[in-house]
Amino acid sequence: MQPDPSRVTGAAPGRIVLFANTDWYLYNFRRSLALALRDAGHDVLLLSPPGPYGDKLTALGLRWQPVPMDRRSLNPLRELALVWHLVRLLRRERPALVHGFTIKCAVYGSIAARLAGVPARVNAVAGMGYVFTSNDAKARLLRPIVRGLMRLALDGDNARLVLQNPDDVALFERAGLVARERIRLIPGSGVDCSRFAASARVRDPAQPMVVLLAARLLWDKGLAEYVAAARQLRAQGRALRFLLAGDPDPGNPAAVPDASLREWVADGTLEWLGHVDDMPALLASVDVVVLPSYREGLPKGLIEAAACALPLVTTDVPGCREVVTDGVDGLRVPVRDAAALAAAIARLQDDPALACRLGEAARQKAIREFDEISVIRRTRAVYAELMPSVAT
Repeated sequence: MQPDPSRVTGAAPGRIVLFANTDWYLYNFRRSLALALRDAGHDVLLLSPPGPYGDKLTALGLRWQPVPMDRRSLNPLRELALVWHLVRLLRRERPALVHGFTIKCAVYGSIAARLAGVPARVNAVAGMGYVFTSNDAKARLLRPIVRGLMRLALDGDNARLVLQNPDDVALFERAGLVARERIRLIPGSGVDCSRFAASARVRDPAQPMVVLLAARLLWDKGLAEYVAAARQLRAQGRALRFLLAGDPDPGNPAAVPDASLREWVADGTLEWLGHVDDMPALLASVDVVVLPSYREGLPKGLIEAAACALPLVTTDVPGCREVVTDGVDGLRVPVRDAAALAAAIARLQDDPALACRLGEAARQKAIREFDEISVIRRTRAVYAELMPSVAT
């Protein structure tokens, strides 16, 4: 067994920092990991920009601190100030391991961890983000810069990169950003399959079929295609309700403007629910869940719907195709194809037996591959590779 670096550097054995770009992400995606680590005796510190979910995290008995991070900032002085803030914080806290989520947090957290002498670094990149998915001029300009920073920050003997789907693994391998032996594949953040469970509700064919898209309100999630499909199906006279759950994300360059949301609601295309805290209850009230995304790491909302035994419609893109096998546990359609999305929704409406079969298969897959207990165990195993003091 390798020696525990924390004994050499003075790091506090078992102290772990989880760093994300929103407190919402920490609460909704990594809360169970943080609680499992705490319950196993680790001192866990959560970092993110300020937000309303910080209080919810502290109410659970978790330690959370806000950091002065602006997700949209491209100001070099502001970014350097953030890195220096992280360096000073990490030197004060002396963690044994820092785990960063999303590209910006992974890069900045890793650079700060190196400068602060943190022994071990784990980074999880959930999808390639705006810089790699958008074709606008700003994204193309930033791409080589971000690639260079990723090489500097994410590789190294005392680092591991956690990716969520095989396409991203292949992308990192081709780009030479991180040595293959330091990449680990873990499917998402996991879902509590006991909380997200099949509903006893049976769809009444005399009532409109209820379709849901639950996601951050970004164009990259396929919102334009969802709206176009809804309009096509309504024009056909089909009895359907289209729901949209999620908040605007002004910190993301791909955010859908408020004016578009107001237009869709005003003309009756869809019903916008805003943020929904009780997702199990919402999923129990709908018949079909769609996610026409352009690219994902591994979409948790789709897995939650799968765990609820709902039929799924999604795009044939990285991340989504790991959740849905076409015709087996859902339907897949080409990306940016509103007509194909509309046809898939209509197919499920016309064939209730198919919808039921796909939903049942989706739940079995969620239990088998995406249960959060398994994901947490595999994440802690990655920690243990670097820090024997962080035992599984």
